[in-house]
Amino acid sequence: MHAAGRIVLGMARSITLPIVVSSTLWLAACRQSVPPGVAATVNGRPITYQELDKYYQRLVVEDASPRKIPGEEAGGSSKNDAGAAKAGQEQELIQKLEVLRSLIDNEIMLQRAEKQGLMAGVADVDARFNELKAPYTQEEFEKWLASRNMAAEDLKTQIRRDLSVRKLFNKEITSHINITEKEVRDSYEANKASFNLAEPQIHLAQILVTPIPDGNVRNLKNDKAQNEEQARRKIEMIRVRLQNGEDFAMLAQNYSEDPVSTPNGGDLGFIGESAFNQANPELRKAILALQPGQLSPILRTPEGYRILKVFSKEPAGQRDLADPRVQQTIRETLLNRKDQLLKAAYYEVARNEAEVVNYLATRITETKGKPD
Repeated sequence: MHAAGRIVLGMARSITLPIVVSSTLWLAACRQSVPPGVAATVNGRPITYQELDKYYQRLVVEDASPRKIPGEEAGGSSKNDAGAAKAGQEQELIQKLEVLRSLIDNEIMLQRAEKQGLMAGVADVDARFNELKAPYTQEEFEKWLASRNMAAEDLKTQIRRDLSVRKLFNKEITSHINITEKEVRDSYEANKASFNLAEPQIHLAQILVTPIPDGNVRNLKNDKAQNEEQARRKIEMIRVRLQNGEDFAMLAQNYSEDPVSTPNGGDLGFIGESAFNQANPELRKAILALQPGQLSPILRTPEGYRILKVFSKEPAGQRDLADPRVQQTIRETLLNRKDQLLKAAYYEVARNEAEVVNYLATRITETKGKPD
C-alpha cells in the first residue's frame, strides 16, 4: 500500500473509533434517561405505566374471557400452552400500544385546552357527574365504578378531560363550520332518492310500564313497578300528570321502563306503517287513529301498560327541499361530516406540533417484542 493510502486509512480509523464510541455512549445515556415508570411523555408531561395499566384494564381486559385453542384437548401440551401464552402477551402489547396512543392524543388536546383557558369548571364537572349517577342507587353506582376499575374521583377527572376537550373542539372547529345554501341544494340533488318515502311514516314516542320486577330497567327516578297493581297505579299517575300538561319527554325519562327509548324521552323515531302489521291489533289501531300531537289512552299490551304520543305523520312520496325537516337533516349530515374531517386534521396538526416520546414503543422495538 502506498504511504498516502496508509495515512488516509489511519485517519479514517482514528475518526471512526470516537464516532462509534460516542454513539454507543449516547444510546446508553438515552436508555439511562428513561424516567422510571413512565410509558410516554407529551411536551415533558409523563403518562405513567400505572395510568396506562388502569385504562387498559378498564377498556380491554373487562371484555376478555378465556378461550380454548381450536383442537386443544383437555390437559394439552406445555408447548401449546407456551405458544398460547406468547400470543397472548403479544396481543396485550398491541392493545396497550393502542391505548397509549389514545392517552397521548388526549393529553395533547388537554394541554391545548389548558393553554387556551378552556378547562371545565367544578360546577360543569359536578353537573355531568350527577347526571351519570342519577339512574343508580348509591350501591349500584359504586358497583358500576368498581366494574370499571374506577373511583368517583377518577370519573370526575375523566369528565373534566372530556368536557375540556369538547370546549376546545367547539372553539377551534365546530363554531367555524358554515353550511351554505348551495351545499344544502347540491346534497339534496345528489341524494334526492333517499328523501322519497316508500310508505307512510309515523314519528312516535312511548311511556312503558311493566309489571315484571326487572332490576336492570333504568330511568332518572330509578322507579320500577314490581307487580301488576303497582304497574297499573304508576301508569295512571303518569296519565294524570300528562293531562295536567307535564312534558311527555321528561316524564318518559323519569318513569318509563323501556331501556331503549327512555334516555331519549320515549322517542322511537320514524317508523314505517308496515312495521305495525305484526303488532298487537289494538296497539296498531290506536297508533293509526292518533293525529299528530295527540296522546293515546292507557293501552294494555303483553309487555305492559303503554301511553303513546304521535309527533307527526309523513305521507309516502318525495319530500321537497323546501321542507324544513329535510333541510335540517341535510345540514346536520354535512355538519357532522365536516366536523369529523376537521377534527381528524386537527389531531394530525396537533401531533406534529407536540413533542411526544413513546418509551413503551421504543422498549418493544429494542427488545424485538420479547417480554422483559
